Amino acid sequence: MGPGRPVFSILLVCTGNVCRSAFAQQLGRAYLLEALGAEAAAVRMTSAGTKAVVGSGMHPDTELVLQGLGGDPDGFRAQQLRSDLIVEADLVLAMTRRHRDAVLGLAPRALARTFLLQEAVGLMHEGATADLPDGSTVERARAWVARLAAARGRRPAGRGDDIPDPIGRPLEVHQEVGQAISDALLTVLAQLAALLEPQGAQPPPG
Repeated sequence: MGPGRPVFSILLVCTGNVCRSAFAQQLGRAYLLEALGAEAAAVRMTSAGTKAVVGSGMHPDTELVLQGLGGDPDGFRAQQLRSDLIVEADLVLAMTRRHRDAVLGLAPRALARTFLLQEAVGLMHEGATADLPDGSTVERARAWVARLAAARGRRPAGRGDDIPDPIGRPLEVHQEVGQAISDALLTVLAQLAALLEPQGAQPPPG
């Protein structure tokens, strides 16, 4: 990847940034590396928490679930959600409506780029990749996000789109939450990967 090449930036948001969004960040990176190889550098995945345990590593149970799905928790450190992280993101994926509201409270103009993770999956069924305008792969990815936003009126987000917090719950709950995030996130990333590298993208694991 040459210097100065555009990068598509994804920001994942939860509360403490040690379970849900941390898991999504690290799993997403592993998936994109497998799907895109060197082209994975065209996507930057970060995460933050609305009440982050700043500087902390991932929750031990979340680490176990992540490793079981092929991700690597090494090097992760939690950070607080900030307006500059939101402004720099091309796509913001929040775990719950409360997290989405926190994002928009800091950066109201990010509305068209901010979705619940589960909501984004539902909006993809509106044919968001059809007839995207010509341009660089990153420009097409940004146009894809605009299509998702345009489709939002046909599928309003509801309570069923929230991904629950596993903190303080048994390992089985962390596994259930991890699987829900994996199913949704890899569906989104598979479509993004197809835009960035049509010949190299792989379908999400079953």
